[in-house]
Amino acid sequence: MNEHTLSKLEFDHIRDALVAHCSSTLGKQVARRLAPSRQTRQVKRWLDQVREMTQVAQSADLPPMGGVQDVRAHIYDAGLPAGLEPEALARISETLAATGTLHRWFAQLPPDAAHIRALADRIGDFTPLAARINEVIDARGKVRDTASPKLASIRATIDQAKVRIKTVFDRLLRQARVQRLLQYSGATYHSDRLVLPLKAEHRGRVSGIIHRSSDSGATLFVEPVEAVELNNSIARLRYDEHDEITRILTAVSRAVHINAEEILRTLDALAILDLISAKVRYARKRQAVCPQIHEGRRLELPRARHPVLIDMFDRPADAPDEPPSVVPIDVRLGDDFDVLVITGPNTGGKTVALKTVGLLVLMTQAGIPIPAAAGATLPIYRDIFVDVGDEQSIEQSLSTYSAHMSNILGIIKRAGGNSLVLLDELGAGTDPDEGAAIGRAIMDELLRIRCSAILTTHLSALKGVAYTEPRVDNAAVEFDVESLRPTYRLRVGEPGVSNAITIADRLGMPARIVKQAKRHLARKSQALNEAIAGTLEIRRQAEAARTRAGQARIKAEQVQRECEQRSQELDAAKAAHRQWMQWVNGLRPGDPVYVKSFDKQGVVVRAQLHRQTVVVAAGSLDIEVPLTDLVPAETGE
Repeated sequence: MNEHTLSKLEFDHIRDALVAHCSSTLGKQVARRLAPSRQTRQVKRWLDQVREMTQVAQSADLPPMGGVQDVRAHIYDAGLPAGLEPEALARISETLAATGTLHRWFAQLPPDAAHIRALADRIGDFTPLAARINEVIDARGKVRDTASPKLASIRATIDQAKVRIKTVFDRLLRQARVQRLLQYSGATYHSDRLVLPLKAEHRGRVSGIIHRSSDSGATLFVEPVEAVELNNSIARLRYDEHDEITRILTAVSRAVHINAEEILRTLDALAILDLISAKVRYARKRQAVCPQIHEGRRLELPRARHPVLIDMFDRPADAPDEPPSVVPIDVRLGDDFDVLVITGPNTGGKTVALKTVGLLVLMTQAGIPIPAAAGATLPIYRDIFVDVGDEQSIEQSLSTYSAHMSNILGIIKRAGGNSLVLLDELGAGTDPDEGAAIGRAIMDELLRIRCSAILTTHLSALKGVAYTEPRVDNAAVEFDVESLRPTYRLRVGEPGVSNAITIADRLGMPARIVKQAKRHLARKSQALNEAIAGTLEIRRQAEAARTRAGQARIKAEQVQRECEQRSQELDAAKAAHRQWMQWVNGLRPGDPVYVKSFDKQGVVVRAQLHRQTVVVAAGSLDIEVPLTDLVPAETGE
């Protein structure tokens, strides 16, 4: 999908929402890059993943992603000669430790969660490696004293030397003679060596090494001669400590590097699982569903709502000053018609309806549940082309009309039979007669190339196309002439009727002016409105019947799925029983068994199949149990 389409239909809003629902930086990065796919198989797989995760989460919640971090850069660096820093290893350890928790979660997946299981199979259990890292690195990213016996010995020796140095300085600082020579009471550090802050005028009064002077030159930092050798010994020990830490870190980094390929594969799978979980959270919050994918051209969106409007306006029922909820719309396309012409008043919801369809198509092809009712069905489009909003181009010195027309011409050149074209306010911005003529020509071209299209327009002439072209139909956004407000409902099969004169009448226009306006209304428009009125009730009945049939189909499909699931469960139960009966008939003295009622393993003493019982030795007791209380020992707990 081109970026112009994604931008105009606000797909970034959906990406941002998914990022907010991800639990890890791994998932957030994948969510930011998410884009619709043209591949039917891939889209179906994505949606199946969400369906399975939704089902699993009902009993086991969502996968626990706590502790998972994006450590891929550290994994790549593990192969470098210098190895990894302790802080990096600490992050790796925390992430790898989380794989053990995830493995336990995946162990309870039901057998029919095939797509989630496929991802779970790519996740390794790195608990032992995490434990090995944890043995040498603590949670703060520090190398433990116990990382190796040699390191423990070196650090113990350093601590002992520090105690002796402190004793030397404590003795010197207790002497009044020494205190009088110091710039301030107490010792300080120069690099890793303890020194005294000697006043410059007392140079030479304390035996030792002058390491430096203060910026003002008033203070000399002197290492007393009594501490020199102790500090030297600590310096040597620090080198030994550094060498040992380097050896330890190199060894641990090497262990990470050896497992790098499996770890990276695991992190990739975790990122996808986090994204799937985010889609489930998104769907829960917005009452979204996974649509069915139609192999042909049929698009059916019952009770569809625009996701951005949901996030803007839908609030909890007890929220103060609650704004109105988003009005759902029913849209269909590609079954008995390919081009839908939406008409109605300004601010009536035409553009929102257009953008709702486009965004829900994008979401579906990105494997994201959509806010619609059960039974939502969409095809997979190769391309979605959009001309909506103010396309005026200052840079190219094009007017709004010219910019729209330039965009539409580009769409016509690129669109094909597997494209969805969304054009807002077709024929607007110029003389109404010429705009209608151009709009009709564009509709003819869209029909010629057999693409699917939804168009909005104010031009009455374009409503009539549906009465001469079998693959075109009308839709209207309702307007309540009593309240003079739009209802935002969409009625497929009905063209929008002009309410301008009626509204003027209700607003108090004098009757003579209203009568004169009706007289001036073109005969062609009057005839069209009369034709519309004549067929309106029939079309409404037909749409109601279609809706009832669709609901019946959805219910039948649900019953069929439930029957198929029950049949599979019965088949599985029969197969398990047959297997158990075979085992009962291979049952001989000495065979290990598990007694369910006693929660113990035992050994068969004798089988009494004629009595449907078995005598089992369990510990020091021989007990007679029913056959149905036994299972093979390897299946017991």
